[in-house]
Amino acid sequence: MQSPVIDTPVLIIGGGPAGSALAIELGWRGIPCTVVEEGDGTVDHPRLGIILTRTMEFCRRWGIVDRVYNCGFNNDYRLNVVYSTSMTGYLLGRDENVSCNELQPPPQSPVKRQRCPQMWFNPLLEHAAKEYETVDFRHFHKLNGFEDAGDHVVAHCYDSRSGQAVHIRARYMVGCDGAASSVRSALSIKMSGRPVLSYSINIFIRSRELLARHDKGEAERYIFVGPNGTWANLTVVDGRELWRITIIGNEQMMNLAEFDAEQTVRQCLGTDDIPFELISVKPWRRTELTAERFRKNNVFLVGDAAHTMSPTGGHGMSTGVADAVDLGWKFQAVLEGWGGSDLLDAYDAERRPIATLAAATSANNFRSWVSVPDCENVLQEGPAGDVCRAAVGQHMLKAGREDWDSLGLQLGYRYETSPICISDGTPPPPFSVLDYVQTARPGSRAPHAWLADGSSTLDLFGRGFVLLRFSADVSSASLEDAARESGVPLTVITITDPEVARLYERKLVLVRPDGFVAWRGDACPQDASQVIDVIRGVPTRALASV
Repeated sequence: MQSPVIDTPVLIIGGGPAGSALAIELGWRGIPCTVVEEGDGTVDHPRLGIILTRTMEFCRRWGIVDRVYNCGFNNDYRLNVVYSTSMTGYLLGRDENVSCNELQPPPQSPVKRQRCPQMWFNPLLEHAAKEYETVDFRHFHKLNGFEDAGDHVVAHCYDSRSGQAVHIRARYMVGCDGAASSVRSALSIKMSGRPVLSYSINIFIRSRELLARHDKGEAERYIFVGPNGTWANLTVVDGRELWRITIIGNEQMMNLAEFDAEQTVRQCLGTDDIPFELISVKPWRRTELTAERFRKNNVFLVGDAAHTMSPTGGHGMSTGVADAVDLGWKFQAVLEGWGGSDLLDAYDAERRPIATLAAATSANNFRSWVSVPDCENVLQEGPAGDVCRAAVGQHMLKAGREDWDSLGLQLGYRYETSPICISDGTPPPPFSVLDYVQTARPGSRAPHAWLADGSSTLDLFGRGFVLLRFSADVSSASLEDAARESGVPLTVITITDPEVARLYERKLVLVRPDGFVAWRGDACPQDASQVIDVIRGVPTRALASV
């Protein structure tokens, strides 16, 4: 029997958060795609815990943000951060935070972050992707190899249920197959950075009595410090009975045959009197790596296949979802014929620097809370121990802020070197991982502001380019004509609110389908056609004046 051949514009290898996010983005845009996933979609270990604000903004765009808010986490559970020697040991410090129900969106966004463990978030994204008729999601399909034929890619897969070979012909293929990406390996793309920040073991437990049997109060995370420094943390999973413990160790500890998980849990709890059930134990390696390129001909890398980073701060998955959104509109443009030959190259130019920044920040977060000075006496009774614990607590509270409060990195990343954004000559504003000041400078995320009808400016963006006009006296005709002649989807929206106008700073602001500013000015550019060509990736001469 001849093996079937499936044709699809975009083939996605891997159905995790990055692959499902790309499928949703393409489905939302009406672009057919096929997703192949080796497993059945089940996530039995909750690595991911927090869905950051930028990812929630994308969920709002896709119409699934309420599903994430109502994922099943106990939203009344307080999200404090506690530093201690164990769950029943000395309290070193506490960073007070409200619950998900009490949390409000920051002023710079219409949405707030949400706790949603990966065992719930992955299926949620997959279900949303499958709701699009244009998305073909295939479980139990393993990629065995592929060839790039120049104008298409042929992937050879194996359906483990039927035992049949399946060949998929795609215009583009995207590796979303994780840190050990077979797609990246087949392309011989190297990773640069730090291959080992630490060796760790995750222990997933159920303890229905834990909340009632310790005195540290509710917390999103409990970080444990001993005489040799920070050695473990316990993270809430469902806000009720499920918990994840992460042990920071060495390479020898990775041998699970010699690792006593139950005794380690008791050490974290600080007592033998709290009952628990051991669900699973997973060793892993904390890294800071970025692929040396995110594209090779017709094949692209997204998510952990392109970059790996410490989970401190929760930026790994968030960065991968942002990769998918950046690539999604570019695929649409090229496949529909209005995107130029340089557009897809801009994916690497835009996303690789951001991944490197996020990985470095995450590594710094990790180092800041494991590098605890002078903690030798942290378990000692008496004055020497009191002094030590006070100093350690102060250090941990200061070190933890960038881990928990990173809105500047979440929303303030900028495409400074993008070939499809046109500088207006203004200097880049200072960048802060912590603090985010909105700007409509080209290459930046278009600012959020509430409009009179209760919607956000972010709700205006996505389907095509949007030209915001903040003065009825300025004409947008030449940009509209140039877009129409090039087949570029462009919507002109006039906003009369002076507060929004002040936030955007120019009378005309051209926003890309992914919500980033491509160009701005107080009048149409002298050569509107050239501006439209640049932002859609058509090779053109250098812009003289815009």
